[in-house]
Amino acid sequence: MRHFLRDDDLSPAEQLAVLEAAEAYAAAPLRDRPLAGPRSVAVIFEKQSLRTRVSFEVGIKELGGHAVVLDASTTHFGRGETIEDAGKVLSGYVDAIVIRTFEDARIAALASAASVPVINALTDGFHPCQLLADLLTIRQVFGATEGRTLAYVGDGANNMANSYALAGAAAGMHVRIGAPAGFQPDPAVITRARAIASSTGGWVTVTDDPHAAVAGVDIVATDAWTSMGQESTPERVAALTPYQVNAALLAGADPDAIVLHCLPAHRGEEITGEVLDGPQSLAFEQAANRIPAQKAILAWLLERSDGIPVRTVAAKTRRSLVGSTS
Repeated sequence: MRHFLRDDDLSPAEQLAVLEAAEAYAAAPLRDRPLAGPRSVAVIFEKQSLRTRVSFEVGIKELGGHAVVLDASTTHFGRGETIEDAGKVLSGYVDAIVIRTFEDARIAALASAASVPVINALTDGFHPCQLLADLLTIRQVFGATEGRTLAYVGDGANNMANSYALAGAAAGMHVRIGAPAGFQPDPAVITRARAIASSTGGWVTVTDDPHAAVAGVDIVATDAWTSMGQESTPERVAALTPYQVNAALLAGADPDAIVLHCLPAHRGEEITGEVLDGPQSLAFEQAANRIPAQKAILAWLLERSDGIPVRTVAAKTRRSLVGSTS
């Protein structure tokens, strides 16, 4: 069973295939409907959401399916039973599971027990669906990702920095992560990203100099300094202020560079309103690309699903029992 729990669950070739499918969905949103029936997809939120919830609901509908949206705070999901048991139960109801949750170990446990594909809609460690949308946006502007240089500046110890390192390496990009000491990525993630990059022509660099990070780059990306569940402190803001994406910092990038932000943005903190609303910003186009990107990965996983859904097995068992004379 194939799952999409982190960016490197796709090989470089597989990532390219998904991005090409996303481009096709962006050009013709109703080009095919692999979920027609409708087939159902559980979309679970243990963290709050706007873009992820709406984009998955709309995308599943456009694929001909039905989104079963579960707010974990108002259901018994994972409470009073193991998440593995919940995964087995849901596998008997739906054809795929999308979850936005906390620890990566939690989504891994869910996937270990599920007999349908599981998609990471955001965890503490990774945000792979967002990166598919980002790479799609880059391809729409530049025609390809290979050889392009992207600077991610700000909090480098969060899920977006990890995903930029892994997905950017797979896409053949040169990724620079500019972050202060104490806010830099997990070394294990960087080691993994460099191993991937060795086969794609990309590379990943970590620096504490924001100006060196953005010098001459094609893409400047950032994210909120305080992730969901974290506390914004004066010390945190002070450490990250030199990494704000503002006009002065952006001036060091290529004149035709684009700016990405996965949103929601805290204007005046990690990015200024002048840049976010400026001509180089594609943050809102990037947000819209969540729909075709997520449709592409969902359709790709379902096409390659090699397991028999639990509900099919259960139905056969019921028929066997009904017809038995023993």
